[in-house]
Amino acid sequence: MKIIKPGVEIIDMDDYNTIIKKIEKIGRVCYKSESNISDESAERFIMNILKRGHESVIEHETVTVRMICDRGVTHEIVRHRIASYSQESTRYCNYTNDKFGSQITVIDPTGGFAYNLAEENDLARYNVWTEAMENAERSYFKMLELGAAPQEARSVLPNSLKTEIVITMNLRSWRHFFRLRCDPHAHPQMREVAGIALEVFKEKLPIFFSDM
Repeated sequence: MKIIKPGVEIIDMDDYNTIIKKIEKIGRVCYKSESNISDESAERFIMNILKRGHESVIEHETVTVRMICDRGVTHEIVRHRIASYSQESTRYCNYTNDKFGSQITVIDPTGGFAYNLAEENDLARYNVWTEAMENAERSYFKMLELGAAPQEARSVLPNSLKTEIVITMNLRSWRHFFRLRCDPHAHPQMREVAGIALEVFKEKLPIFFSDM
């Protein structure tokens, strides 16, 4: 069994300057202010429309991301609309194969739930979780040995199982995603991976996400 941390990677996005010039060009149609476009006007224009809540303009641009997280978190992610999703399938993936290292991979819960493994109670809970993951792996492998197909054996796999999900959303939907999923009331592991994603978006697309 392998334990890993969650992760986020942008896998499809136009160049930042291309995006902001495109959004400005589209947005200025609403005000018929195309004559105000200059080399430096795009970020200022976008900042102003976002402050006014005119977010429909940024629906014209999308970003595609690969998230590595546990399957429990993806059950929350896929509730978001408008978006497109492609996810690692436990129906067809056989984790006894070499390409998976002949083991299952699970997401470490200590970051999302802020475990302090120097504390006796936190360590005890973590050890119970680890034992449960190892038992799930043994049961999964045993079912496959007994002739079960991966789509049958997956029924014993845990929510903590690592999965990869590719998400495409427009920029307005991403802003909505971060408002909900970085909120203190969000599930801790959902908030963890959303926070990682938001930092990436702030770096790559500052004018659209630096206010969040």
